[in-house]
Amino acid sequence: MGGAVSAGEDNDELIDNLKEAQYIRTELVEQAFRAIDRADYYLEEFKDNAYKDLAWKHGNIHLSAPCIYSEVMEALDLQPGLSFLNLGSGTGYLSSMVGLILGPFGVNHGVELHSDVIEYAKQKLDFFIKTSDSFDKFEFCEPSFVTGNCLEISPDCTQYDRVYCGAGVQKEHEDYMKNLLKVGGILVMPLEEKLTKITRTGPAAWETKKILAVSFAPLIQPNHADSGKSRLVHLPPVAVRSLQDLARIAIRGTIKKIIHQETLSKTGNGLKNPPRFKRRRLRRRRMETIVFLDKEVFASRISSPSDDNNNNSEDLEDERREEEEARASELKADPPVNFLREKVLSLPLPDPLKYYLLYYREK
Repeated sequence: MGGAVSAGEDNDELIDNLKEAQYIRTELVEQAFRAIDRADYYLEEFKDNAYKDLAWKHGNIHLSAPCIYSEVMEALDLQPGLSFLNLGSGTGYLSSMVGLILGPFGVNHGVELHSDVIEYAKQKLDFFIKTSDSFDKFEFCEPSFVTGNCLEISPDCTQYDRVYCGAGVQKEHEDYMKNLLKVGGILVMPLEEKLTKITRTGPAAWETKKILAVSFAPLIQPNHADSGKSRLVHLPPVAVRSLQDLARIAIRGTIKKIIHQETLSKTGNGLKNPPRFKRRRLRRRRMETIVFLDKEVFASRISSPSDDNNNNSEDLEDERREEEEARASELKADPPVNFLREKVLSLPLPDPLKYYLLYYREK
């Protein structure tokens, strides 16, 4: 499902398109989407499709369309320090973006049916932590994944502030999902062909909101044919941070504040995102139509011939100007500086401690 947003040439263009189409509406969600390149979660031979607004599936590996993930992230109303449970956590792409918002004192758990997908998710998480420059812009709540059927979670498990289910939920399992939530918590799941947001307003009180029409594969029902009894899924314990971890978080936070103050004193402005030198071709849109047909989403742009004629010369002028600006920007484009890394490496500390503060990252 997907196709409601124009394809991008890179991750930033994809996010620009999602913002323009109002799927991404808040700064926290935008920052998380920009920090993690969607293509990193694709197998190499399929990366050409990573920036299209389409779902992708290969064997047991599956990614929902970007417009779905952005609606989910917005609906979850994530805040630092919350607990999150991802049912059908898949590649870990969504869990990692959520972890950037939850911060070091949040809880980030995932349940995935297929053990091979868990291994894939762990590889992608390790790659992100070790190689991504954007990792140092955040304090990360690292996701923990367990293998099992999310319909067999142990009844003595803790409840969560936020829950997402990435498979179609049958009506008979709605109460089961609701009971995973704390009072005040938010559950987002596909229910009866609609992406649905449910807020628990009291011990037995709920508010339900339908977000958009979707088509998800249904939850796989537990199979007890082998043993005749349920295989309970035990979620990871909610562990207290070690003193060593707390020290690393505090030191990194202090260094970031120092960098911010230094930048503020030099420029009079706060830290800004590094400039993106690729420019996106912008076209004026008259009307957007999204059509649901056979559980697929198609998007079309409709404009009248007179509108096109009137704007032809203007479009050509815009294109010429953008090409000139793109050529100029290519001459001055430098890779962004990782200020936190530079600062840590300049400290008068033993090398092992510096590497610990940088999470032993390769870059």
